[in-house]
Amino acid sequence: MQSGEISPGFRERLMMVVTEVNGCRYCSYYHSAQSIKAGLSNDELRILLSGQIPQDSPAEEMTALVYAQHWAETNAKPDFEALHRLVETYLDEKASMIHAILRMIRAGNLMGNTWDYFLNRISFGRFGLTAKDRRASDPAPAR
Repeated sequence: MQSGEISPGFRERLMMVVTEVNGCRYCSYYHSAQSIKAGLSNDELRILLSGQIPQDSPAEEMTALVYAQHWAETNAKPDFEALHRLVETYLDEKASMIHAILRMIRAGNLMGNTWDYFLNRISFGRFGLTAKDRRASDPAPAR
């Protein structure tokens, strides 16, 4: 990361894409602030938080951003073709750096979501999960 091969803005875009798929509110909050510091506009951040990839993202980053979304949606098991395209576009070293970023944010997302689940369980549902998450995890009403 210190090499400057991947800019702070590019790193934050990758992290926001993965975080949105994984739904970690802690990472979303933290990386939203980091994204602003890295120079992302409020509009770009709003689009990333909605689960989309901004069409005006730097062209040289689009392949990686689409790959990051696919990578997260497939539980870090991307299609061979997607992986091949990433390596073909960025070559081995930069593709490895991209994967390191994706693995780091995934680990953070998993820890944050696990913490939320733990809080929810020990507080008998009062803390942890957001209202949206609680609705999604509530059992369907009996008929």
